[in-house]
Amino acid sequence: MNTVRFFSRRQFAMMALALMSAFCVRSFAQDAHSHVAAAQKADPGTLMQVVRDATAKFQDVDAAVHAGYVLTFGCVTGPDAGAMGLHYVNFTLFNSGVLDPQQPTIIIYEPTPGGGKPRLIGADFLVLKDQWDSQHNAPPALMGQLFHLFDAPNRFGLPSFYTLHVWAWKDNPSGPFVNWHPNVSCQSFTAP
Repeated sequence: MNTVRFFSRRQFAMMALALMSAFCVRSFAQDAHSHVAAAQKADPGTLMQVVRDATAKFQDVDAAVHAGYVLTFGCVTGPDAGAMGLHYVNFTLFNSGVLDPQQPTIIIYEPTPGGGKPRLIGADFLVLKDQWDSQHNAPPALMGQLFHLFDAPNRFGLPSFYTLHVWAWKDNPSGPFVNWHPNVSCQSFTAP
């Protein structure tokens, strides 16, 4: 059974900060994957394949829920067109501050018409700006792909954060690492 948790912006920010203090903040060395050649780090296809391999086991949303991912924010729609979809957040990964292409912070699904199970479309890597900046001298990147900065205040009620969407399972005509997907819709979403 899927559980949806809706939080006010203040509740989510407070929960995130409380959980952060409960965990030891660790940093992830961006080049820790020494088996990845330098030339591959800037190749978008390499990161896409790593994320596809890491998330293939989450084709069924129940597998993500069983692995500790929780639907958060409902279905995120775009400011003009498109959407981000359903964000299943792993709060243990979120609070760790670790960015690992093989362990996405968030698994992204798209609602399907007729109340069917959500369809896996990608992943999102997210880390709070203050948490990252306290341990690093540059914004985060995974395998050569730079993260986007969302300043606070923002629609999610979070402190400023860095994020990188990877549309590994649904081709995005705007690019594989942009925040919004023009061909994703929340129209079929109904809160349980």
